[in-house]
Amino acid sequence: MADAATAPAADPTAAMRSRQFRVLLVLAAVVGVAASAVAWGFLELVFHMQTWVFADLPEAVGYDSAPLWWSLPVLAISGVIVAFAIARLPGEGGHVPAYGLNPAPTQPIALPGVALAGAATIGLGLVLGPEAPLIAIGGGLGFLAIRLVRPGAPADVQRILAASATFAALAFLFGSPIIAALILIEAAGLGGSRLPLVLVPGLLASGIGSLVWIGMGSWTGLSTAEVAISPLHLPTFARPDISDFGWTILLAIAVAVVTFAIFRIARATHRLATTRPFLVLPGVGLAVAGLAIGFSQAADKSVSDALFSGESSIGSLVANPDAWSLSALALLLAFKGVAYGLSLGSFRGGPVFPAMFLGAAGGMMAAQLPGFELTPAVAVGVAAGVTAVLRLPLSGVVLGILLTIQAGPGASPLIVVGVVVAYLTTLALAARDAEAPATGG
Repeated sequence: MADAATAPAADPTAAMRSRQFRVLLVLAAVVGVAASAVAWGFLELVFHMQTWVFADLPEAVGYDSAPLWWSLPVLAISGVIVAFAIARLPGEGGHVPAYGLNPAPTQPIALPGVALAGAATIGLGLVLGPEAPLIAIGGGLGFLAIRLVRPGAPADVQRILAASATFAALAFLFGSPIIAALILIEAAGLGGSRLPLVLVPGLLASGIGSLVWIGMGSWTGLSTAEVAISPLHLPTFARPDISDFGWTILLAIAVAVVTFAIFRIARATHRLATTRPFLVLPGVGLAVAGLAIGFSQAADKSVSDALFSGESSIGSLVANPDAWSLSALALLLAFKGVAYGLSLGSFRGGPVFPAMFLGAAGGMMAAQLPGFELTPAVAVGVAAGVTAVLRLPLSGVVLGILLTIQAGPGASPLIVVGVVVAYLTTLALAARDAEAPATGG
């Protein structure tokens, strides 16, 4: 295996024909199953934490449902736990989401802190998603596996197996090995002749790992109904016209501008959070809870609409557009957008799913414009939101198409146009901001 690790620099194709690379593929398949199972466990944990904390526990202490103030102590406690993971455990709880999505695998020593910070953030209601903890946990498991099987394995081999485990963990969340591979490859900037050295084991790991949720033969696999994102149910859209393209450009620009403002809030919050995490994070938790309460009172909606990452509620949001007035959607964007920015700068989690949710809400608002139907508006909003956050245009296009595929191919050209416009707008805004990172946000 050492030969396979040193050969890539000279001839990646020869390395892939070697026996050592075939052994690496077998290890990648095994690690893919393990990483998918761990991803399922983590997602089930945070899902049941949310149910227990916000539904079961209030009933257990005598309330018919969670009282209006319930999220205040819950999110403050979340702040204390995440601050402990950041300040006291190795790895600082994972990467800071205010600076985008970091595809670099995490070392095994940081796994407890990453898991604790991610579970306390997502499971207790902050506005961040699970994709970043899954990337970190998958990579850490890959490193751990190769070091247990082959102590002293070359660094290239360790990185390939860690990347393979990351592929599998993220594929479980998106329900697609392809979109997981695309996001990770585009985020890491991989390409050229060395790309297959990472792509082949990664696809194998996520493909074999998919048996964890699909099953094989008479075994039906593990349930992913509550923890994996599914295509949105939208009205069929046959083809766009010229007005759709005009509204698409304006919507994509608006999404990029709003996202840029959210990440400015995030980076300002991060500067405060790094100095006194045990003071700032509980305070941010209280602020996010206060925003959610304020939204529920102003819009006559549930507190939970302004909390959480949104991957489990985006479907019901777009499936019931008549339940949301224009003013309620505007309030949702304002309150949840600020809560998202505060969460990005202080807690630990992923930036993708809240961006998708807010993009969908923005699309629902845009669907009130003359000649702009719900399906293309939501499709463009989601794709532009992902692109503005990650600055990964191909990932934004594929995610937007996959999430709206049940409505037909008519929105696809608009998704491409919206992604390009959002990407260029984001780059133009970032050029004026010295604090903006090279990727993400």
